[in-house]
This record gives sequence, structure tokens and C-alpha cells, in this order.
Amino acid sequence: MEPSIYSFSLCTALPLMLFFGFYFLFAKTPEKKIFKNYLRSRQIMGIAMLLLSANYSVHFFFGIRFKNADSAILMNMSTYFLCYSLFSSALIMLLDRFYITKRRVWTHIILWIIFSTLSGVVLFLLPSGIMQKFSLFALAAWLVVFGVVLARRVIIAYRRAIRIFNETQADDIGAYIEWLSIFTYWALIFGVGCGLLTFLPDEYVFIWILSSIPFYSYLFYSYQNYLLFYEQVEKAFEQDIQSEEELLTNSETEHEIVFEKEVPRSYTEFIERVDNWIKTDGYVQQGLTIKELSEIFYTNRTYLSAYIKTTYKMTFREWITSLRLEYAKNILKEHPEINIQKLAESSGFLSQSNFIKLFSEKEGCTPAKWKKSNRE
Repeated sequence: MEPSIYSFSLCTALPLMLFFGFYFLFAKTPEKKIFKNYLRSRQIMGIAMLLLSANYSVHFFFGIRFKNADSAILMNMSTYFLCYSLFSSALIMLLDRFYITKRRVWTHIILWIIFSTLSGVVLFLLPSGIMQKFSLFALAAWLVVFGVVLARRVIIAYRRAIRIFNETQADDIGAYIEWLSIFTYWALIFGVGCGLLTFLPDEYVFIWILSSIPFYSYLFYSYQNYLLFYEQVEKAFEQDIQSEEELLTNSETEHEIVFEKEVPRSYTEFIERVDNWIKTDGYVQQGLTIKELSEIFYTNRTYLSAYIKTTYKMTFREWITSLRLEYAKNILKEHPEINIQKLAESSGFLSQSNFIKLFSEKEGCTPAKWKKSNRE
């Protein structure tokens, strides 16, 4: 590979990496306690970005890949292993504030030291030959598996969060954290690629370096955009998400106080309360949660969730969304002049874009097109 192409790719990616890293590490967030977890996550991500920037800098300024290939391989493998841990920790922290523990931190540090040490032994102490190649292949496999395992943890945490949100929140909060899932799959592909590029012929390396530009740009954009919705998402987490350990040890049965005199005397009476609530359009209340609704019905979340699933074959969010969309359609029929922003708000949706997305998924067209096709 021409050194100029290699140098150009590094020169292009390095300034962005440094900017993103320092921004994540030092940029301020709103001075509210609730943003503490977001800030910690972003700072960890910033450290990972600066570590990668340091790696790129050594390649760019010292040309280590051309002077000592074994040293370059060792540096790359050690850097990627540590960054895999930092990336996954930063993302999972946004989904589970209890994820980072002293035990987990020390486990990752010890694994990184062992991996780096073994890599050094294989590259510098083992003689060149079949044994060294086999050992390098084993270490590369370890690196890939480690990345896949950490990515799987992020996806599991994401899916668990979505499941709980759907059962407890009327609004589609999952739409605000969807980028975590998208980025994780992208990171898995890109991360494995970075791990393998160490062993690729020189003429292909610049492709992976240049591919880091859209990858980290998307990460930067996602963190910035997530800040707009973070307070709402975090409040939902505080209300409904428990730590991984608590979820494993506690049942979902709630111990809520319900005054006996207020409890529906029969299943029929409970149904009547639900029907009356629907008739009075109680579902258009923005930010509605199943906990709040269970208090209105003088029951508990477990019973109400089971009732909704049994009766309507939907999650809590799906049920509320279906009621809100029907309400929006009725408003469009009665007041076709209403603008979409006001329609979304009056129907209980916090986000106009999310309202349009949900409406289009159900009706097969946007609210504007639906309004035109239903004019008499």
C-alpha cells in the first residue's frame, strides 16, 4: 500500500476522533442530578475515543506499522480489547445504572492485562512458524468472541428496557433509545473488522480507517440527540427499571397499598371503570404510566397489565397508542383544518414525528394523506 494513502486516511480520521473524544469527556450537560448517569456514560465513551485517537496518532506520526509490524499488532489488539470493554460499559450504563461495579471493572482490567501479556509473549517470544500463527489466531478469536459477548449484553439490556417500557409507559420511549440497538450492531461489525484489519494486507487497512468516520460521527450525533430525550427516558428508568441483580432475585409481584373500600367489588365493576375512563378520553394524558392508571382504577400494576393483555391482546403501550390513534382520526374527521403538531399533542403524543410514524404504521399513510382520502 502507498504510505500516502495510509497517511491520508489517518490524517482525515484523527482530528475527528480527537474532537469527539475531548467533547465527550469535557462538554457540559444540564446541571441537574438526573443527567449524572448520562455524563458518566459519555465520559467513558470519551476515554475510549481518546485511546483510539492515541492509537491512530502512533500509527500516523511514527509509522509503526511499517517499522515494526509485531509492535503494531500488539498495540492494536490491546487497544481494541480495552475499547470493547469501555464502549459496552458506556452504552449499558444508559440502560442500567447499576451495571458498572468494582468487581466487573477489575474483571475487565485483569482480562485486558492477561490478553495483552499473552499477545506480547506470542509476538515477541514465540519463534515464527505454525505455533505462532496458531496462537495469534486463537488470540484474534478471543478478541472477536469478547466483542460479541459484550455486544450481546448491550442488546439484552436494550430489549429488556423495551419490554418493560412497553408494559409500563404509554409513550413509545423505546423510540428514543433505538439508536443504542442500531449502534451496537454497527459497532459489532465495525469492531470485529478493526480487530481483523491488524492481520490484513496493508493495501486494505485505509478502508477500515476511513470507515471509522461515519461510524463515530453517528455515535456523536446519537449522544447529542439522546440528550434531548434523556430526562424523560431516565425518569421512566427510575420508575420502572431495576438493576440486573434485583431483576434476578425479585419477582414482579408488587407490594402496593390498595385501600379495601376502593377496590372494585367485582370484575364487572372493574370493566365499568375502564370503560368510563376510555369514554372520558383519559388516555390522552401525556406521559401516562401504568402505575398512574392503576391508581385511578384502585388496583395494582400487575393486575392491570394482566387485564390488558388478556382482554386486548396488547401491551400497555400498544393499547394506549391504539386509543390515541382512534382519537386522532376522529379529530381529523371533525376538524380537518387542524395542524399535525396540535393534533399529536391533543391526542396525547409527546413527539410529532413519533405520532406520524405510528399513524403511518397502522393506517398505511401519513395523517395528512389519510385526511385527504377521508374527506367527504
